Amino acid sequence: MKVLVSEQIAQKGIEKLTQEGVSVDVKANLSRQELLQIIGEYDGLIVRSNTKVNEELYQHAPRLKVVGRAGNGVDNIEMEGATKRGIVVVNTPESNVVSAAELTIGLIFATCRNIPQLHSRLKERVWDRAGLKGMELQGKTVGIVGLGRIGSLVATRMKSFGMNIIAYDPYISDARFKKYGVEKKEKLEELMAQCDILTVHTPKTEETYGIIGKEQFKAAKKGLTVINCARAGIVNEEALIEAMKEKIVKRAGIDVLEGEPHATSPLLDLDNVIVTPHAGADTVEAQDNVGITVAQEVISALRGEIVPNAVNLPTLPMQEFDTVKAYLKLGETLGKMYYQLEREAIEKVEILYRGEVAALETSVITLAILKGLFEPVLKERINYVNANVIADSRGVIVTESKESTVKNYLTLITLKVISKDKEFTISGTTFGKGELRILEINGYEFDVNPTPYMVVAENHDKPGVVGQMGTLLGVAKVNIATMQLGRKLTEQQAMMVLAVDSVVSQETLDFLGGVEGILRVRFVKI
Repeated sequence: MKVLVSEQIAQKGIEKLTQEGVSVDVKANLSRQELLQIIGEYDGLIVRSNTKVNEELYQHAPRLKVVGRAGNGVDNIEMEGATKRGIVVVNTPESNVVSAAELTIGLIFATCRNIPQLHSRLKERVWDRAGLKGMELQGKTVGIVGLGRIGSLVATRMKSFGMNIIAYDPYISDARFKKYGVEKKEKLEELMAQCDILTVHTPKTEETYGIIGKEQFKAAKKGLTVINCARAGIVNEEALIEAMKEKIVKRAGIDVLEGEPHATSPLLDLDNVIVTPHAGADTVEAQDNVGITVAQEVISALRGEIVPNAVNLPTLPMQEFDTVKAYLKLGETLGKMYYQLEREAIEKVEILYRGEVAALETSVITLAILKGLFEPVLKERINYVNANVIADSRGVIVTESKESTVKNYLTLITLKVISKDKEFTISGTTFGKGELRILEINGYEFDVNPTPYMVVAENHDKPGVVGQMGTLLGVAKVNIATMQLGRKLTEQQAMMVLAVDSVVSQETLDFLGGVEGILRVRFVKI
């Protein structure tokens, strides 16, 4: 087995590979052309964020079985081409959580006590504390946006300083808040109004990009300290600068900047902003963990073993994979629908397999459902292998049940998602050569072939509503491919699922939601 390391990883990772009998070549300064010329000799490739692993590379790499990303994101790795060729893609999403949490805490101390500014004055031989009076942490309130792995580590550690901990995370169950002794806030603005220190720990998604912006700062407690060691853009930089000018925000500690690594952010010019160059994972321990973890994952993939952080493929022998792959796709699709239709934090997931699918190894289908369920909010952090771990870490109970027979269909998979105040159900099946069908959503019956873009609307069952929807989408230049309608006669309500050819803007969705008779409308992306 031969592995090419095209970007530097910790020496302990290299040693791990060689100890397991892998032939390793470390070539960190290859040109693109040089990489393409030699990649055909290798069974595995380890990269960081600079090497572009795309169709061009795959065409030059007939032996390639695994790509290891020494880090979290996989933006530089083209997934479809890897999956199509059976190349396993792995990453190391949990290797730096402690380092990231500790840098967050370091920036809290540095900002609240003005440590860098005091240090600079004294280095210049000026003994002067004027204008740099600090703030004690004891008795103050930390507001955490995102109570995942890093957020919960920060909560645990800051509690030891006698601080009050509040958090906002609509995708985390109440049980997890109770586990860490954190007070849950239902609205972000409520958290902003109460916290003295704000720290963000969410993945960067369409939903979280700019989540802390102008309106949120308007609701903030005056004198706020802002910390961002997550991703650039989660805290809107322009809004932060404006809030600092208006004395809403007193100080900030920032590890991530828009346009990095190019140091052009206006935040760099503000004396009350402490900045670090995306150093959250830059510790000896974190880099050793990353190197060792990616090495072990590459070894496991080359041996055909279970891979803890396989991003793109389930761990099934190919003969079994051929049998269940349609169900994997169906399960993931059913899961993806939930957080795009609902906003409630999940307490429990119940999955019922009926008919032919009940005779198969359904645990991997359950993983596909969980992957789909959490992917809209976690992006690359969720995969087939860590899906159960993610569910468990978020306090979600997962159960499976099976029935050997089912009326009208050969197979039926039903997903029930239970939150604090409601239950959500969705059912589906497969036809022919793996064609998917959604047959039910919350008691509304359909026969929907899920497509990449769909609009789902619930409405009063009365004349004219459907026509208005079609007309307004046409005005917005959104083409409707198909439409399916479901009704609840006893409640005089209906649901429509429209397959559309393009993304529907939030502005258009808000416009549709204002139509008389429409109860709510959502855009779903599969």
